[in-house]
Amino acid sequence: MTSEQQHIKNIRAASRLMVRELGFMNQNLAATDYPPSAVHAMLEVEAHGSMTAAQLVQILGLEKSSVSRMLAKLVEAGELEENPSADDARTKLLSLTGKGKKTVQNINAYADQRVAAALNKLDPFSQEAVSKGLSSYASALKACRENTPGEVHQSFKIVTGYHAGMIGRITEMHGSYYAREHNFGNFFEAKVAAGLADFSARLDKPCNQIWLAMMNERVVGSVAIDGEDLGNNEAHLRWFILDDGCRGSGLGRKLISEAMKFCDEQNFSSVQLWTFNKLTTARRLYESFGFELSKEWEGDQWGSTITEQQFTRINLAYHSSL
Repeated sequence: MTSEQQHIKNIRAASRLMVRELGFMNQNLAATDYPPSAVHAMLEVEAHGSMTAAQLVQILGLEKSSVSRMLAKLVEAGELEENPSADDARTKLLSLTGKGKKTVQNINAYADQRVAAALNKLDPFSQEAVSKGLSSYASALKACRENTPGEVHQSFKIVTGYHAGMIGRITEMHGSYYAREHNFGNFFEAKVAAGLADFSARLDKPCNQIWLAMMNERVVGSVAIDGEDLGNNEAHLRWFILDDGCRGSGLGRKLISEAMKFCDEQNFSSVQLWTFNKLTTARRLYESFGFELSKEWEGDQWGSTITEQQFTRINLAYHSSL
């Protein structure tokens, strides 16, 4: 089972459990006598102050006839009232009555208590992950329903230079991924950590730079250009990694693009990188930026005997100027 298939399985199972635990399988919701659609309608009216039935149809994603029947029952129950719009008397605006405001107050108190009780069973890091993860997932579901692009990548930002915690975080991403996918062990992880520690002390040199992909102030991707360790005006591309949840997002291409722009500005004669033959997705990305396989051999520099590869990107502008 691929990681994507496992994510789908986990999310579906969690969604079913949430639906049951939050009471959506019941005929009423949030300690009221109303079905989920009516509770959601009143919450949206409260959030907007007032709104039209057509707006509720769009927000709730229900059929117009179903929303009309549900709203009529809420008006009849004294929870909502209809008033002509000040801008267009033909347009009816829905708003909460005094009774409706009290009902929504009770709904919010009940829901807040349920959420708070659940959060209290989680550590602070998990609370943050749940809060932001659920918000992102809900927005993605809405974008799918509305067939809009959504805001998948807008929470990412790319920064340069040393950031506190980056050595440990980049090492963690490397260690976790390569242990799971390729059975690399502590030798590899220790080598990554030692190399990063040495490189971080050299970031004050203009020929060295690191790019970090950040999401919610957490490092989720990295790539570095070491302009010193190879000599001969050659750059070394190092520590390219993405967090599991960011693969396939286009973030890797953005990181490599920034690194290659830097190499061209520094006018390195070439860029070298070392990898191995199992990373086919990364290889396609490298090749799209002009890297070519220049050497291949059986080696053990990462702690296991594998088919190692060296890729080279020649700076044609540099060589043509010689």
